[in-house]
Amino acid sequence: MIYKFRVILDAEEDVFRDIAIQEDATLEDLHNAIVNGFGFDGLEVASFYTCDDTWNQEDEIPMFDAGDVPGENRIMSDYQLSDILDEENTKIIYVYDFINMWTFLVELAAVEEVQAGVTYPDLLFSHGEMPAEAMEKHFIAEDDEEAYNEFEDDLDEDDLDAFGTDDSFEDYGFEENWN
Repeated sequence: MIYKFRVILDAEEDVFRDIAIQEDATLEDLHNAIVNGFGFDGLEVASFYTCDDTWNQEDEIPMFDAGDVPGENRIMSDYQLSDILDEENTKIIYVYDFINMWTFLVELAAVEEVQAGVTYPDLLFSHGEMPAEAMEKHFIAEDDEEAYNEFEDDLDEDDLDAFGTDDSFEDYGFEENWN
């Protein structure tokens, strides 16, 4: 079977590519198709993220195993598309270049029969021009009020007086040229 994806750049202007790829291709193969479809040089690190139906990011699937124990973490080349995507689970997020954070919403649009004479992956349709820069990302805590109160302490001025009023560090054994 063939998976047909719409890969949408998270940007103000509409920029997307439709890509057809075999269901037994890996996430690494899809990564390469996206890189080629959007004209990247492919020299930057990328990751896929599983997500729910409303695009809330879940588990990361990186290009490389950066864990402490080699082989402990699964990477893009370990996952066939059919392992994580089907007619019920249709969405994943793709991030290319963690400095610029090019972010794409990848949605499985159709599952169809293989067409004879077509080489896959296949760029089916291209719409929009890539902007010069990725959109700036704003990261928001889930519950701002709770996050601020989580680290609240019970110290007051009397507690701080225990450290004394001398702001000099001469008595603590620091030398003038300590480095």
